[in-house]
Amino acid sequence: MLIIVGAGAAGLTAGIIAARRGVDVTILDKNEKAGRKILVSGNGRCNIANKKMDISHFHSSYMESVRKILKGYSVKKVIEFLHSLGIEVEEEDEGKLFPMSRQASSVVSLLLQECKRLRVRVILKCEVTRIEKSENKFIIQSSQGSFQCEELLLSSGSPASPQLGATNKGIEFAKELSHKIISPLPALVALESEALWPKDASGVKIYSHIKLFASGVPICEKYGDILFTDYGVSGLAVLDISREASIRLSEWEPCDLSIDLMPRFSKSELSSMLINRIDIYRNLPINLWLEGFIHRKLIPIVIRESKIAIQQESELNKKIINTIVYTIKNIPLPIHRTRDFRYAEVAIGGVDLRDIEPNTMESCKIPNLYFAGEILDVDGDRGGFNFHWAWTTGMRVGNAVGDRA
Repeated sequence: MLIIVGAGAAGLTAGIIAARRGVDVTILDKNEKAGRKILVSGNGRCNIANKKMDISHFHSSYMESVRKILKGYSVKKVIEFLHSLGIEVEEEDEGKLFPMSRQASSVVSLLLQECKRLRVRVILKCEVTRIEKSENKFIIQSSQGSFQCEELLLSSGSPASPQLGATNKGIEFAKELSHKIISPLPALVALESEALWPKDASGVKIYSHIKLFASGVPICEKYGDILFTDYGVSGLAVLDISREASIRLSEWEPCDLSIDLMPRFSKSELSSMLINRIDIYRNLPINLWLEGFIHRKLIPIVIRESKIAIQQESELNKKIINTIVYTIKNIPLPIHRTRDFRYAEVAIGGVDLRDIEPNTMESCKIPNLYFAGEILDVDGDRGGFNFHWAWTTGMRVGNAVGDRA
């Protein structure tokens, strides 16, 4: 018998694959609904995978094991599994794959229907409180009594998004069972700053180019949307660099962003455009002149950072224009912390992959104990890669347990 702790994407996949191979499967989950993170993914549309699957989109303290785990589990294999459930997929921008229904709820419904067809027991509102290994069996204590099994899968996720029922419990169980843990940190998360000006621009969302610096050294850069907020910055570009920021901040390195508000123009192109805009006969107030091409809320910030003291359009010259252009393309913002796990889509860290056999996802320390999904020290980029990891590791566990059966 296989017991699975966690009815997310990885746990449900493992249960389905194992049950198709004749294994008796029970899935335990503390939530009232299965697949709660699936239900909110992609704003309810469910970015289920990515056509442009590549190892570069995954991160871990031990990448060699990630390569081995992903090898042989292509996007095609994931799509075949989803198709076997009755889920058709369509591709959108950046290779993102979505169910044709564009409903995350349909993905969960079809996963649970397959569990029902295979007689996989899914027990909800069942919080696991203790796990022990006794001879050849695992003993699981829970809010709904005691369970025993010969094989156990921990797929209870990471601490990211606790409002969806996420906890650190599975990682704590793994630690109690002698596995090394890489301390979890928030990732795919907004960044907080103690600077006051983002609050002044709160609600402004623009396409930008941002660079992350740690201790003055450039770390990474991204193009994409940035959203200014009361606490700092969010948006897709910020989520994409948040992993690196989270790691550096955890090591007490000072972090800063440099924000290019108009990345579609080079400095020379922007300078030429602004010089050509000057009309001394029109002679607009400088803030109104800037409003012709910059969001109103950003104008006081540009003026303050530029340190320009002019009042009217007629006072502009090439030197002042170049100063304004430099500021527009290099707005500095100190970053003091990430938002906490409540606002993180995923977590860095988890169970160290050096303790896991990559072909089967079985523990190297305790026979018949398996791990899958977010509980492991692997996190993927935005765009469906974390789902790919969940489907892949779930299928590996299901096949490994099926082989033994």
